[in-house]
Amino acid sequence: MSVEMSKPVPRPGILDIAAYVPGKEHAPGVARVYKLSSNETPLGASPKAIEAFREAAGHLERYPDGQAIELREAIAAVHGLNPANIMCGNGSDELLGLLCHVYLSPGDEGIITEHGFLVYKIQIMGAGATPVVVKETDHTVDVDAILAAVTDKTKIVFIANPGNPTGTYIPVSEVRRLQAGLPKHVVLVLDAAYAEYVRRNDYESGIEVVSSNANVVMTRTFSKVYGLAALRVGWMYAPAEIIDAVNRVRGPFNMNTPAIAAGAAAIRDQAFVQKATSFNQMWIEKVKGALETIGLKVTPSVTNFVLIHFPDVEGKRAADADDYLTSRGYILRAVRSYGFPNSLRMSIGPEEANHGVIEALGEFMGRPA
Repeated sequence: MSVEMSKPVPRPGILDIAAYVPGKEHAPGVARVYKLSSNETPLGASPKAIEAFREAAGHLERYPDGQAIELREAIAAVHGLNPANIMCGNGSDELLGLLCHVYLSPGDEGIITEHGFLVYKIQIMGAGATPVVVKETDHTVDVDAILAAVTDKTKIVFIANPGNPTGTYIPVSEVRRLQAGLPKHVVLVLDAAYAEYVRRNDYESGIEVVSSNANVVMTRTFSKVYGLAALRVGWMYAPAEIIDAVNRVRGPFNMNTPAIAAGAAAIRDQAFVQKATSFNQMWIEKVKGALETIGLKVTPSVTNFVLIHFPDVEGKRAADADDYLTSRGYILRAVRSYGFPNSLRMSIGPEEANHGVIEALGEFMGRPA
């Protein structure tokens, strides 16, 4: 005899998921607020992308191109890829979720690293599978730890390269070693959301590894260097068989027309991208050096943000610094949920914001910059 339910009940495991909480945006009572909590570019979007968005607004009665052909062809042209191996999505978050939906079942395992992007765990659990968390070494992905965690239940492995919120990376030689050590049926997902910012000779975003293997996927985003976070534009480069499988469950109109148009214009404007990355390169070094001068530890970063570690001293901890900065209009990201209870993540912002945070933290630490 079945038991009658008094209300709809989610399937087992759903209510065990901790919902994702974005970086805060508001500082009550402060006239000017600088949001440095979400790694948004201080330069905004390319003027060409903005113009493409405005033009698309004149045709909102029409369904978007369900294949996002214009955007896929623009991405392919810039990166030298086959458009058939590119899929676009409503942010890379959607694509991460679709990969879990397609390749995970209850009883399967997905490997993530201890400081990895929280969405990985959410999507693995959402598919009914079990997340397996492995330790990092010096806030960096540890390939040996990942390989040691592989079991016959492992079906997918997620790594952010560079990492968020750490800002660290592993060289392409380590990515190749990881792929070579995984069973051929395990999908390796390389999340390269911050790839455009990296200036290291031994780094590769994943294109090369995807091109030479049948079980590797690279995801990218337009939310960071391209300044299109409001439009939710992401893409992945993957083998044809994976593209075909994911396409079978992807929503038929998962991207809107203005996002497709703006994304295509943005990626074609590589001069604007160069301007954004040059600005970031200058400031990432300045911020790190200034914060270390006032007595704070900063994890070396190849991205557009820094992870700042505070002393375990009464009144000088990360929570205290967060309150102090917020009261002055500087919003950073608390990263306790990422395994850093005494740290804050700071996005590189406009010049006045970067100077302001340095000055405020100097006052907070009692060592003016």
